[in-house]
Amino acid sequence: MKLIILNDYDQASEWAAKYIRNKILQFSPGPNKYFTLGLPTGSTPLGCYKKLIEYYKNGDLSFQYVKTFNMDEYVGLPRDHPESYHSFMWNNFFKHIDIKAENTHILDGNTADLQAECESFEKKITAAGGIQLFVGGIGPDGHIAFNEPGSSLVSRTRVKTLAKDTIMANARFFDGDLSKVPTMALTVGVGTVMDAKEVMILITGAHKAFALYKAIEEGVNHMWTVSAFQQHPQTIFVCDEDATLELRVKTVKYFKGMMHVHNKLVESPPSEPKKN
Repeated sequence: MKLIILNDYDQASEWAAKYIRNKILQFSPGPNKYFTLGLPTGSTPLGCYKKLIEYYKNGDLSFQYVKTFNMDEYVGLPRDHPESYHSFMWNNFFKHIDIKAENTHILDGNTADLQAECESFEKKITAAGGIQLFVGGIGPDGHIAFNEPGSSLVSRTRVKTLAKDTIMANARFFDGDLSKVPTMALTVGVGTVMDAKEVMILITGAHKAFALYKAIEEGVNHMWTVSAFQQHPQTIFVCDEDATLELRVKTVKYFKGMMHVHNKLVESPPSEPKKN
């Protein structure tokens, strides 16, 4: 497990974006070899998405041969609702890059058979060869996707009832009106994310500090589902200084002491020589 500690949100976002860029470039995707990327929604990944859009517009990165699978979607919220995760992804990321619509996969929370939709999503991930890199964020209670406290750590994509804390946290996106916030969602399971070859969790802000402490310094616990990734062979936590406030000084010093090595992971790849 790696813990990357940057000064602030912008630096953490840029580090994460550079890591994603390098992973895609190193994979050398093509028409018969797609890079599969798991993606989150919410405010935390916005800075990362802005940087990835920048890399695309600068000609440093293409998403033509990338397939994406999103973590979750609300149940019963119209697809074109401004707060649906479908709208979020298209408005904040997909419409600004060269990804093809058929290569973006977002759960449908309006389908008649929600269970069949969840099973189909798992099959699509398998058919795509599994997820190369799953990027996620967490809530203040340590939940990843909508795997609320108490979720099974081997869970698969399923229908989930949202915790009151999550509904209250999301009310800001619905004019502060709790009655407008969906109470159910479709979500990938902890096991679904654990199956990815690599997982990168973005954690920023002092309000996530206790969750990061639970994820890093305490044991695996289904009440803090993000802690499951201690047992993943390739996990990277990317955070800012504020998110480390609950960690021991010794822990922070230990991981900061390895930043000179970890920063090599985001160095710009050498440009390919031009062909004659």
